[in-house]
Amino acid sequence: MDSSLFFDSSWLKRQPNVPLNFVWPKESLEDSHEELEAPVLDLDGFLRGDNEATLHVAKLICKSCSSHGFFQVTNHGVDSALIGEAYDHMDAFFKLPIHKKLNILKTRGSLWGYSGAHADRFASKLLWRETLSFQFHDNSFEPVVTNYFHSTLGEDFEQAGVAFQKYSEAMKGLGMKLVELLAISLGLDRFHYKDLFEEGCSIMRCNYYPSCQQPNLVLGTGPHCDPTSVTILHQDEVGGLDVFADKKWQKVKPHPDAFVVNIGDTFKALSNGRYKSCLHRAVVNEYKERRSLAFFLCPKEDEVLRAPEDIVLKDGTKQYPDFTWSNLLEFTQKYYRADEDTLQNFTKWLLSSKP
Repeated sequence: MDSSLFFDSSWLKRQPNVPLNFVWPKESLEDSHEELEAPVLDLDGFLRGDNEATLHVAKLICKSCSSHGFFQVTNHGVDSALIGEAYDHMDAFFKLPIHKKLNILKTRGSLWGYSGAHADRFASKLLWRETLSFQFHDNSFEPVVTNYFHSTLGEDFEQAGVAFQKYSEAMKGLGMKLVELLAISLGLDRFHYKDLFEEGCSIMRCNYYPSCQQPNLVLGTGPHCDPTSVTILHQDEVGGLDVFADKKWQKVKPHPDAFVVNIGDTFKALSNGRYKSCLHRAVVNEYKERRSLAFFLCPKEDEVLRAPEDIVLKDGTKQYPDFTWSNLLEFTQKYYRADEDTLQNFTKWLLSSKP
């Protein structure tokens, strides 16, 4: 692998001027001036089994998800030391020389591995970031994350694998609790979605956004909607997450003890369109690097996904056809970048591709 064809963070930070293939069009770069009204919800009462506290949080989730699909959670049960450990190991990986990071380069069609900017002369709108992605499931006795790090990066990163295994397990546990709350917020039995997600294979992603001397020209992550179900994000104190709501970009303020939660397209369909999956992006900072840890909760790939009958009856119409996560994943990986119209265009593609 020719490492001279790839740009990592050390190269990006050295650039006094942004290379043309990293410059984004003006319509994607409009500034965000306001703060998004994403409620910060205390999960302590819910996790203790307090029924009144649970219903209060569920009501706020319903309001937020019906509007833009974003909220934050505190007292979530995830150890702050574990979060810090995950950041430390992420930093160690992204500080590696480029040729070592390329040992686990994400290949075309794969969801797992390292991704930086590639020096393709035809490439445009390149992202000012590096990522490391890997899968997580707890369907076997094997620690899949630990094994992935050991097999791809060797003994030096064995402890990183152990830390990310624990972090992913904590995220899956929190994700299952959030799915429970989402069901309650929709007026369903709290375990309605449990079987869909319990054995799903989820995605864990580490994001590293270097500082940039001309941050008003670039993006760390372009405007997109998550095709997955529920995203649990921890962002550092630098901030940079923007959401497009009420026809303008709005900032999501970082809270050091909180996770940002947002609805993806799959859960939008599972709510019959009641809950929103909004465009969001990551901007970069002129002076500071930014980091975040994203966990994408996914259902079982071959399980048929459909909105609950009770909701469809109340709404009077079924918004989306039955589908599987593997269907939607194939569509967004091969044919379509996830945006506000993903489900609409996926529905057309799905119906036209069925015999």
